[in-house]
Amino acid sequence: MTFKETIINTIKGKKTGHVPFIPRLDIWYKSNKLRNKLPKKYKDCTLEEIVKDMGLGSHTVVPDFSNYRSRNSVALSGLGISDLKTNPYKINTDNLDYEFKTDSSGVTQTTYRTPFGNITTKTLYDCRMKESGATIGHTLEHAFKTAADANAIGYIFENIKVEKNYKDFAEYKDSIGENGIAVAFCMLSASPMHHIMKSLCPFESFVYQLHDNPKVFESIAQKIDIFFSEVVNIAASSDAEVVFCGANYDSFLTWPLFFKQYITSYLKKYSAVSHQKGKFFLTHADGENEGLINEYVEGCIDIADSICPYPMTKLKLEDIRRVFAGKITIWGGIPSICTLEEFMNEYEFDRYLYSLADSIGRGEHIILSFADTTPPDAKFERIGKVAEFAESLKLS
Repeated sequence: MTFKETIINTIKGKKTGHVPFIPRLDIWYKSNKLRNKLPKKYKDCTLEEIVKDMGLGSHTVVPDFSNYRSRNSVALSGLGISDLKTNPYKINTDNLDYEFKTDSSGVTQTTYRTPFGNITTKTLYDCRMKESGATIGHTLEHAFKTAADANAIGYIFENIKVEKNYKDFAEYKDSIGENGIAVAFCMLSASPMHHIMKSLCPFESFVYQLHDNPKVFESIAQKIDIFFSEVVNIAASSDAEVVFCGANYDSFLTWPLFFKQYITSYLKKYSAVSHQKGKFFLTHADGENEGLINEYVEGCIDIADSICPYPMTKLKLEDIRRVFAGKITIWGGIPSICTLEEFMNEYEFDRYLYSLADSIGRGEHIILSFADTTPPDAKFERIGKVAEFAESLKLS
């Protein structure tokens, strides 16, 4: 059985012989490659070569956010739009009047000129971020400053064209082959209102504005809704096996009432679109999920990627699996601190693996991985140790 078949069968709840372990290694690899700290055996290898040599599948869920489709794509990062070569869609900005520049320190400033005034964003992606393995920058200046910006932001999203990028996506899928699945990335936000919170407005300002004058954000969200729908429809109609939309939830930042009101229905809508096209639907649920687990079930998602349980968060893996009850496949389940010697010595690590066997029960609907990702300073030998452990977990 290929890794692609293993992943798909796991999502479907079919037996795969043993519990699969397909860890996310991109950040670990990029950081150690740049710092010249890869294991000696692999110092001149690509990530794909390392994964193949270790007998692992390719974790292809989260894209490389620095792999821009064109020179102009970086300009959109301040709007929370990732125009990547591996996306099944591409962004056409011909109807927008804007200019951007990236300075030597890694700051990109973009100014959009609209009939309702100018909007400026600034993002940072510098050498320190690259050394950490990160491929996505940090927002220094958000698009939304005051309610007066609402019409201009709405105008920008209204005038962005979303087009098919199936040729590039097909090449990306071919590069994965049978070692993984082709995931159609949509957006890191799960809904229009989540996008405003996550990408367009500082969090504290968002909370106050949502409470005092929600209609301002609702007017922007209506324009973003159309953009999101176009992205998801194109992604769902692609050659992908999985559609990915939404990430980085947290019971404090996306508190349960907000999630229920502004996110759950969109997960449900986008999963329905994906299912109609024969695709699985995935969301990246890597934060503190207390109070949110049932919303994933209500949202009808198929895969909860990067579920990170106790001791990094409050919820235990067995409790999460009890709620998901065969409806949702977990891709993750192993807290990333397990790989770090400063958090777990060898005895504690071995004891954790022993307890993990009980946490996953019969082993269906789970693909083990370090959540959110394998840290740059992970003890490399522990990756192989988990691989051996997972192979020993035969599905009942």
